[in-house]
Amino acid sequence: MSKQRKIPQRKCIVTNELKPKKEMLRIVRNKEGEVFIDPTGKQNGRGAYISIDKDVFEQAEQQKVLEKVFQVKIDPSLYSDLKKIAGE
Repeated sequence: MSKQRKIPQRKCIVTNELKPKKEMLRIVRNKEGEVFIDPTGKQNGRGAYISIDKDVFEQAEQQKVLEKVFQVKIDPSLYSDLKKIAGE
């Protein structure tokens, strides 16, 4: 009998759902205070995960979830980039 590998789980900062890491998108704030999308999941800095779903992205924008989590002003272009990813 072979062991089943453990699937890494992450919690969405908007919905608080636990999901597999591959179904989430990582957003990072680095030491300079820049906030950006991390497609590799390996960039240095404070990371937070968000579900890849247009509704979740819109909810995050309306409730200013990313601003609360990272404690910096978020550029609106980040939200438009998130919506483009959801549209794919």
